[in-house]
Parts: sequence; C-alpha cells; structure tokens
Amino acid sequence: MKTRDRILHTSLQLFNIEGEEQTTTIDIANEMDISPGNLYYHFKGKDDIIGELFHQYETALSGTLTAPIERPLSEAGRVEDNWYYLYVVLEEMYQYRFLYHNLDNILQRYPTIHRHFKRLIQLKRAALYAICQALMQQSVIDTGKQQLLGLVDNMTLNLTFWLSYDQLLHDQRDPAVTIHQGVLQLLTMVAPYLGDEQLNFYRDCELIYADMLEQAD
Repeated sequence: MKTRDRILHTSLQLFNIEGEEQTTTIDIANEMDISPGNLYYHFKGKDDIIGELFHQYETALSGTLTAPIERPLSEAGRVEDNWYYLYVVLEEMYQYRFLYHNLDNILQRYPTIHRHFKRLIQLKRAALYAICQALMQQSVIDTGKQQLLGLVDNMTLNLTFWLSYDQLLHDQRDPAVTIHQGVLQLLTMVAPYLGDEQLNFYRDCELIYADMLEQAD
C-alpha cells in the first residue's frame, strides 16, 4: 500500500475509534511510525485528510444510493431484497462513522462537506422513496401518498442519525449488532403497512436480532 493510502487508512481507523477532534496529524504519523514531514508531504494537514476521506465516502455511498432510484419499480417488490440493500448502506456508513459521531461540528467547520452531505441526505431520501414506492406498487405495503412521504422522511431521519444515536447510547459495541438493529429500526417503520407474508420476514429479523443480543451478553 502506498504511503498516501496508508495515511488515509490509518486516519480513518483513528478517527472512528478515537474521534476526529481528538486525533492530530502527530497521532497519525506516530501510529504509522513515519515522520510528520512525510505525512505533510502527502497532505497539507488534517483538513485535507478529512476532505479526501469524505470524497471517498461520498463516491461509494452515492453509487449505492442511486441503485434503487435507477432500477425499474417492478424489480423492487420484496422486503428481503431491500433488507439486504439497507444493510449494505449502513455498512458503508459505518466504515466512515466518525462523520456521524461528530456530524454537527464537522459540518460547521467544513462548508464544502456541508453542501455535499446535504446532497447525500437528499439521495438517501430519494432511495428510500423509490424502495417504498416500489413496495407499494407491488402491494407489499399499503399506505396513502401523504403517509408514504411521512414514512420516507422518518426513515431518512433514522438512517442519517442512527450511528450517532447508537454511539451515544452504547459507546462501542459489536458492529454487526449496530448495523442489524439500524436496519431493523427502518423495517419497524414499514412493518405496520406490511401484509402477513412479508410481516413474517420482519418477525424473523426480530428473532435474529434478539439472538445476536443474547450472544453478545
């Protein structure tokens, strides 16, 4: 791995574990066992590192979020398929969770990130709307138009702030549990509108989560 890539990889690990505000470029250099001068050769400072990490995150998540928007409505009719899709979305978010753990502070300090993050939220909302609209068209869920818009907004809110909420409530815990519960929370919002057949899948997900918690204890 090239030094520049190692710097980004190490920075991401430290930001996620120690917190972005608490991590300095000296900490990053020490963790890598390189001189600060070597780090500054590749990045002018921590701001540049954060900007590049956010660019990586935005590129990866944008590609994932556009998938349900671009696919035909007829191809998104099963709750199971969208469960796995949302799991992938939350996995990608978790890889860059330092952004969500200190979101308000980061958005205030980095106006460029603020503008691009707003676009990501809009994409999340559009992706969730596409999923719910497809489920409604396939008669998987039964809801009115106004209810659908409210449901999508609530799901977008939950998805955006789930990692921050989870970190505040539990500090550090098994990533699989955090991600699984995050997706389950989204499905919980859809559950009241599901038919009996699809509701069985939701109940299976609840049982899986209960088993994960039991094993974690």
